[in-house]
Amino acid sequence: MKKYKNIRPILGLLILTMLFSACNDFIQEDVYSSVTSENFITEDNADQLVVGVYTATRGVYRNHGYKFAGTDLFTTKSEIFSFSPENDYNNFVAPTTNGVWSSNYNVIAKASTAINRYQTQISWSEINLEAKAYGIAQSRALRALAFFNLVVQYGGVALELEEPLSIRNDYTRSTEEETFSLIIRELEDAIPDLVDDPQVGRFSKRAAQHLLAEVYLTRAYKSYASSSDFQTAADLAVQAIGSYDIRTQTFAEVFDYNNQINPEILFAAHWENNGFSEDRNNNKHGLFMYGIQDIAGISRTNQYGKQGDGLMMTPYFYSLFADNDTREDVTMHRVLYADEEAGWVDDVIVPGDTVVYFPKHALDMDELSDRLDRYWVYQPDQYLYGKPDDIPGVNYQYSASPFFVNFPIMKKFDDEVFNDENGGARDAFIFRVAGSHLLAAEAFLGASNSTQALFHLNRVRERATGEVDHYSAIDLDTILEERAMELAGETNRWATLKRMGKLEERIKMYNPHVIDHGAFDAAKHLLRPIPIRELELSPSTMTQNPNY
Repeated sequence: MKKYKNIRPILGLLILTMLFSACNDFIQEDVYSSVTSENFITEDNADQLVVGVYTATRGVYRNHGYKFAGTDLFTTKSEIFSFSPENDYNNFVAPTTNGVWSSNYNVIAKASTAINRYQTQISWSEINLEAKAYGIAQSRALRALAFFNLVVQYGGVALELEEPLSIRNDYTRSTEEETFSLIIRELEDAIPDLVDDPQVGRFSKRAAQHLLAEVYLTRAYKSYASSSDFQTAADLAVQAIGSYDIRTQTFAEVFDYNNQINPEILFAAHWENNGFSEDRNNNKHGLFMYGIQDIAGISRTNQYGKQGDGLMMTPYFYSLFADNDTREDVTMHRVLYADEEAGWVDDVIVPGDTVVYFPKHALDMDELSDRLDRYWVYQPDQYLYGKPDDIPGVNYQYSASPFFVNFPIMKKFDDEVFNDENGGARDAFIFRVAGSHLLAAEAFLGASNSTQALFHLNRVRERATGEVDHYSAIDLDTILEERAMELAGETNRWATLKRMGKLEERIKMYNPHVIDHGAFDAAKHLLRPIPIRELELSPSTMTQNPNY
């Protein structure tokens, strides 16, 4: 978003005149979102208010807090005995502020502003009433998405639907049940006015059906659920899939950098490779990696990026992929290559050389010694914190390594333009049809239709391995494993585990830090703490979640 403050009216008009020629190929925000006077907003330029909501949504999907840490798939890059509140739940207290809360409420505020202006400020001609309904529908869908992101983390939240025009100190949380009801109402109202094949970057009808399926599915496990929630979720997931056959593209093609706009993507946070830092600031390429720029032969401007978080995948995650699963090679780098000349003991490294190798299966001592003469090798049982024992007589001695943690880094979010951990231009996929299949599998299972549940689960597996009907039985753990291989780092793993009632069970089985010293308490940690500043802003009305 490009913001200009204190612009004089004449200058503002000139800027608007020059910039109201947005590219028709993809959604684009002009220098407009901070201009809200009645003198500037007309039916001809009102869509820029909606584009501003999309721009705000980017912030939600470059903030990765609360999505991955403290799960079965992701843990911290630190000693097993070290403490990290979000991961091992020790001393997990309310933060002063939190990006999950603020970024989603930013979307809500912008969406509410757009809806209010569409409904009360703009004079619409008869010919543009359809555009009015479409703008409101998009805003409602994005607002519903933001509320859903909040409710799965915090429970009931403040359901503010009015345009924020003043500072208030009386915000009050609704119940979780009321929040789900609002989200469902918002999406059901929006879907009829959304379109099947919108401009790139906009919320489609099928994207809304995917989201609504997940909302109903999440509510289906609640005490206040409707008896039809599982079936409703299943039906909506099938509608989201539509006629698209995921087998028409390989997993590699879906994540090909030059194929980001493809029919499997129902909705994405759209970034652009242009001169504006606001448009080119994705950071997913920096997730789940370590400081590889300190390895001899890999420069700071290497093709992989720079670490942008404190997390890594767990050993359990690496163990999931069968030998014939094509997703593994797309998901992680098992080989890192040099991009600059360097030397190491008796080895001369040139660009293109292997510098680190992470074998899928453990090597015997002879092969390990041979390879350690030429580059670093880390066996599958060495992906956690700690240096392996040296192998006598080889060039690459582990004691000389600059790292205490080594693991195959994430690959499927690789970007071609970035600035360290930021500055990326790759789109962040939010909903994919493969994810719709996995929602359908879970929903049909909940609705006691194992035949349809297996169909959708097997369809995802078939694309990955070529095997038809790989699964003959299905349960939640099977779905979770398939979701791990298909959607790792894309969807909110913590919320998925919580939804299924599997969070505590699986972190105690698969998260090494939790196994060592976890302090998870279901009476407390199934909800996140409300940020302290929100309590201070409304001290008489805003309440904290239990036990924080």
